[in-house]
Amino acid sequence: MGDVVVDSLKKGALSTFVYLTAGDDGRDSVYWATRERGALASARMAAGTDASPDEISCRAVLVRGHAIRKCLLGKTESYFLRLPDGKRNGAGFPRYSNQSMRRLRARKIAAMTAVDGSTTYNGWEDLVSTVGELIDAGEGAVLVHTTDPSVRANPHDHFDHRMAGVLVSQLRSQKSFNARYYVGYALATHAANRTNEQAREKTEVFLAYNDEMMRTDKNWSAYREHPGFYANCMTRTFARSPR
Repeated sequence: MGDVVVDSLKKGALSTFVYLTAGDDGRDSVYWATRERGALASARMAAGTDASPDEISCRAVLVRGHAIRKCLLGKTESYFLRLPDGKRNGAGFPRYSNQSMRRLRARKIAAMTAVDGSTTYNGWEDLVSTVGELIDAGEGAVLVHTTDPSVRANPHDHFDHRMAGVLVSQLRSQKSFNARYYVGYALATHAANRTNEQAREKTEVFLAYNDEMMRTDKNWSAYREHPGFYANCMTRTFARSPR
């Protein structure tokens, strides 16, 4: 949805990014902290600001008693909940005791602790309510963009992505806000539908993240791992509006 974010920011909209997991891939803090910097680099690119990383204001805030890292940059704010990466199949990684949002929702684990130990979410409903507070903090009409929770519409996706969509879907049954559901990993199997300008914007946002990862370790290039897949994704964005 990178091109959608760029378009929204061009129109002057306030944009909030909520990162549920640390995206740690079962690795240590060097890796997931670099991913956070990459995310902020993407936000900086999408917002069209020349602000240096030192000009990004970050601090811990309390949301329903949970410490969450919040970063401000121009008309964007980013929240990093730092939950453990659940692995593609939702089974979690041994480094973080096989915690995952899929297992939390299924009640196979009673709680989930952030990878930095900053807070613990006591059950799925606690996590859902916390994200709900972040949505309530929005001003005016809120449109939430997330991964499509439907297996039929969005097959073969990472379970963390699917749980993000499920979480938003559950919140929509409790609160009044609009949403857009996006195709994830299956995106590359669809036909190209972006204009040259949209594809350029989407690519710039992605490469801002990718370049930041490579500054720490040249082997951490997402593009280099799957060049054909990511090249296809840059020319495709598919989403639907749920009822």
